[in-house]
Amino acid sequence: MSKIYLWGIIVTAVMLIATYYTLVITAGDSGKDLSEILSGDIVNSLAIAGAVALVIITVFVVIKYVRQMQVDSAGGELADESWDDIGEYHNPIPKGWAIIYLLTMVWGMWYFVAGYPVNSYSQIGEYNEDVIAHNKKFEQEYASITGDRLIEMGESVFLAECKVCHGLSADGIDGKAANLNVRIEANTVKNVIINGSDNSLLGTQTPMPGRDGIMNANKDYAPITDAEIDAVSAYVANGMSGKGADVFAGACAVCHGENGQGMEFVAPNIATYDASLITNVLNHGKKGAIGTMPAFDRLNSKQKEAVSAYIISLSKGE
Repeated sequence: MSKIYLWGIIVTAVMLIATYYTLVITAGDSGKDLSEILSGDIVNSLAIAGAVALVIITVFVVIKYVRQMQVDSAGGELADESWDDIGEYHNPIPKGWAIIYLLTMVWGMWYFVAGYPVNSYSQIGEYNEDVIAHNKKFEQEYASITGDRLIEMGESVFLAECKVCHGLSADGIDGKAANLNVRIEANTVKNVIINGSDNSLLGTQTPMPGRDGIMNANKDYAPITDAEIDAVSAYVANGMSGKGADVFAGACAVCHGENGQGMEFVAPNIATYDASLITNVLNHGKKGAIGTMPAFDRLNSKQKEAVSAYIISLSKGE
């Protein structure tokens, strides 16, 4: 027998023995017998079978090509194309590779349909079910929390989920995210007026036109000037006070209302935070002057309510 084949057998045996003892040690650490693990879940059996097949195939494929490099020589019909006088042979696909390729496809179809169908047990599925059950238990347990306790819960959720962008004090970390201590900043208002927006601040997409599509109080479409944009942006950011009130009344109040507190199904509240507005941002995310905020699907409804209460308390200075 050739030395290379002998070494292949030795390497294969050593790797299989190492795999076996690794499984025995792992089973012992879990307090189970190896046979119990193999019989309890088909995925474990398939994983071991795959490991054994991988060891055997890898070793003998390596042997084949090492042996081929030792004894074979190139030959056959050259292709017409060449690059820098380097030609390529017309070699057919090796029969063994073709068979392995087809068997892999057959195995893949069997695996997904019969071996481990998509509706079978999975750790991810179990985790998702546990999360759903935990959220239901959480909401039932904390459903009655209101007032200061709700704000305290919201602060805890904020520190866990929101501070990485908005900062510990919710000031937006020098413009990297929105400053939640105020309802809205002038640069945000200006960006929306110029470019429009299409965020789901009312629960569904509510497109707002840009500067060329803003309707004034006379139901006319009149482009708003740069000076008017600066004035109304400062007015809104200053809590609906100061210069720019006339611009707001003429161009913005028709949708946002005279006091800026929005109109149901038409436009959001831009004067103060409210729970529905914050919850919609958490549910759908938001695009703005700074960038895009993702939706926070991992928060349950009570956590979103609590975060809303906390942010509202910040803007009131509580």
